[in-house]
Amino acid sequence: DNPDSLSKKSRSSVEYIICFEKRKDSSRDYVGKETENGDAPLLHTGNNIHSLTFPKGSIRFNIADGFYDCSKPDRVEILAPFNVVNGMNDRDIELRGEFVWGQPMLDEEVANGTYFLVKSNKFSVRFQRAESTYMAPEKFIDNEYLSKAIGVGTNEDANSHLKKIGIDFSYSKPESVIAFLLKAVTKENDLVLDFFLGSGTTCAVAHKMGRRYIGVDQMDYIETVAVERMRKVIEGEQGGISEQTNWQGGGSFVYCELAKLNQNFVEQIETATDGELVSIWNDMLKSGFISCKVNPRDIDLESKEFTDLSLDDKKRFLMEMLDKNQLYVNYCDMEDEAFAVSEEDKAFTKSFYGEM
Repeated sequence: DNPDSLSKKSRSSVEYIICFEKRKDSSRDYVGKETENGDAPLLHTGNNIHSLTFPKGSIRFNIADGFYDCSKPDRVEILAPFNVVNGMNDRDIELRGEFVWGQPMLDEEVANGTYFLVKSNKFSVRFQRAESTYMAPEKFIDNEYLSKAIGVGTNEDANSHLKKIGIDFSYSKPESVIAFLLKAVTKENDLVLDFFLGSGTTCAVAHKMGRRYIGVDQMDYIETVAVERMRKVIEGEQGGISEQTNWQGGGSFVYCELAKLNQNFVEQIETATDGELVSIWNDMLKSGFISCKVNPRDIDLESKEFTDLSLDDKKRFLMEMLDKNQLYVNYCDMEDEAFAVSEEDKAFTKSFYGEM
């Protein structure tokens, strides 16, 4: 709700989130806002005309008690006579019209406590459910987690939240957006996966909503940003959706890092001085994994072609020599003694993948 004032062509106040289902399952409903549960028409123009039998006492009448004979008051035809006694039908009633339900649906609704209303002598039947239900998600207007007039929190809200809990991170999504999506497609104890953890919004929301979660990221700030944020969540911080979910703190999480392989060389190259690069290259030849596109015999770091490069270009050159698919120890190589993975780390890794 605070468009970029520096824009010269148009000021965008809308962001888009693309949602998709890998395998569409029509049998599973998504959860949106709760219905207002007012009475709704059972007749709809254009539906096939058919008859329905309404059980004794299932219709509540706002018209006078008395005898009603077969007739066609308006859009509904009364197929058998009945009495209205104390505002209720005294026997099963058979009516004919453009009903939106068939008999099996009507019987199921009655079994669940749904009743019917006739408010006038036109006999335009309406239905009223015993309890409200949830509609499929349509717009961000669910007040349970979303509080803005337009129905959803903004990036400004997210920035204010993180600032209050001492987390320095830009462009975080507001918890209300993630909460809306998780509420729509998950239930308690479901597992939520975020491949791009960032500041940890998804995991924080999942934790507060009673979902299990896995967050993954390759950035170097995760321990000081996302992990620190999750500690504050467990302590009971009161930002984001905490008030709406009555979050009081508690729970736990596990933080772990991948076993480094070529990533060790990446970190050495990033901090190296000019004089250290040759030594790092020699170590790469001894124990690193060199890209299959490179023939190490063709590389001469003493050549003028290399020494004339700037320090940044020299570092980029060495980075290109590394096989990026071998930045970390692969799961299938965990038992290789050359990688010196501890028995404790092996046991934890196997437990993560559900192995004994």
